[in-house]
Amino acid sequence: MIIDTENDNFAFTMASSTAHSGMMQRLPHIFFATSPLGGRGVFTAQLIRAGSLIEICPVIILPETELPAIHRTELHDYYFLWGEDEKACAIALGFGSLYNHAYDANAEYILDLDEQTIDFYAVRDIAADEEITVNYNGWPDDPSPVWFHQPDYQR
Repeated sequence: MIIDTENDNFAFTMASSTAHSGMMQRLPHIFFATSPLGGRGVFTAQLIRAGSLIEICPVIILPETELPAIHRTELHDYYFLWGEDEKACAIALGFGSLYNHAYDANAEYILDLDEQTIDFYAVRDIAADEEITVNYNGWPDDPSPVWFHQPDYQR
């Protein structure tokens, strides 16, 4: 871990792109709390600089055959499509399934299929006490309506 003492910002370092073990896997100053966006969300107590790795979340992968069962549970709003063809699904551990959606997200997520993790990065500086959000479409600035903003969405 590198500490930027001037800005009190933490950053992660890795020996290689596949070496998640033996390193810090979450910034120490992020936390979950009730969100004004609904439910719970992930927040930061300190400034996070653009480009910083926020969290590495291991996932539980479920095969395509189990996806219909997820749609009948509360997990429906918490899974990620998984795999090269996105036919499987994954539940993120850590805070991974608590990041809320925003069309102008301040963070992004990257699926690491080899390491079976979802890695969250800041796409812009995130101020102390700000909620960390991702765009559920997969790209931080994708304006396409997400499933719960679709006119035919029923829960």
